[in-house]
Amino acid sequence: MSEKFIPLNNFPHFGRDAMVKRSGEFLEFMKSRRTVREYSGNEVPLSVIKNAITAAALAPNGANLQPWHFVIVKNPDIKKLIREGAEKEEREFYNGKAPEEWINTLQPLGTDEHKPFLEKAPYLIVIFEERFRLDANGDKHKNYYTKESVGIATGFLITALHHAGLATLTHTPSPMDFLNKILKRPQNEKPYLILVTGYPAENCEVPAISKKEFDQIATIF
Repeated sequence: MSEKFIPLNNFPHFGRDAMVKRSGEFLEFMKSRRTVREYSGNEVPLSVIKNAITAAALAPNGANLQPWHFVIVKNPDIKKLIREGAEKEEREFYNGKAPEEWINTLQPLGTDEHKPFLEKAPYLIVIFEERFRLDANGDKHKNYYTKESVGIATGFLITALHHAGLATLTHTPSPMDFLNKILKRPQNEKPYLILVTGYPAENCEVPAISKKEFDQIATIF
């Protein structure tokens, strides 16, 4: 074995029955995950957010370059600035920028340009995609499969937060360049999305939607 490799010692091994049982239990648990737009202001331990982000950073990624940065926003003043910047872009989106077909598609979800959850939720996690690296001399070095890597890490993060008992919302105003300025992130980082997280508000409601059946989303050869 190459000295640059180490034994895989901590990989879990389950019997067939245990695998089926665990996968079914996980499926049922994930069915309870919903996108939430109404949040309680109740405090969430910062350690929960840190653990979830640390889990997200275990995601597979191009050449192990880990091309992401997570900014945890809990300061009310900064959340207000983010809401103002996002709503500015959303007003343009909902009032002429977006195609009518897209607006009609969004209508059943009840979304509009007003984003109070950006201030109400206890945390915003702003995820940045590191498009390239800069060395000490300011020279650029390519990162690989950045969008795919950050997308997988985001999926890990959403799942980790749900596992901890928190609701989430993925928010992507376009463009999102205002986030670099507010959060003082370098230009080699591009905002990927805002992940809103916290406890659902009391009497929270979500859209009555359904998911496609297995045979509609998968093919077996």
